[in-house]
Amino acid sequence: MTQGLHISARSLAVAGRVLLRDLTLHVPRGAVHTVMGESGCGKSSLLAAICGTAVEAVVFEGEVQLDGARVDTRPTRERGIGILFQDDLLFAHMTVRENLLFAVPPGPRAEREALVAQALADLELPGLGNADPATLSGGQRSRVALMRALLARPRALLLDEPFARLDAALRGRMRDYVFTALAARGIPALLVTHDEQDIADSSRVTRWPG
Repeated sequence: MTQGLHISARSLAVAGRVLLRDLTLHVPRGAVHTVMGESGCGKSSLLAAICGTAVEAVVFEGEVQLDGARVDTRPTRERGIGILFQDDLLFAHMTVRENLLFAVPPGPRAEREALVAQALADLELPGLGNADPATLSGGQRSRVALMRALLARPRALLLDEPFARLDAALRGRMRDYVFTALAARGIPALLVTHDEQDIADSSRVTRWPG
């Protein structure tokens, strides 16, 4: 059985316009494959098709496999694939801590709370657990959304410009943290970006079109 995330895309069309043909990607567990391309080339639409959130105008022809099993025919919630969009999409009616706790899989309450406390420390936001997300800066909200995606323990993770709203110094630290966490947890990840500095592994890059 092939471990990791495997994508075989014969074509990807949006509103009748074909944006992609014959793309094959394999991302082993713990690796990050980067897709680079200009805005409007279909990178975000590809991610949505992979995880099952694509709108009706997006037509994907191909297969998505995770650890050897085909998942693109399954409902979104059963694919085991997490996605982090450019917009943070935090729950406005929850505190920062509650947003993170919501993502943690079921288990003893104390253990779940400990994971959230550690996550806040890792995010460099230890005193903001009870904060309203609306009071956070754009960079802070992006960090919380990023951590929420990791806490959910997906079997694969899709990242759409995840570091774009962070300043240069913080961007480097969060990038290193995320790539290390993915490797440690054995989570294959597909990252789309415009920034060469976001590339985790120069041997795993697709430039689109290319």
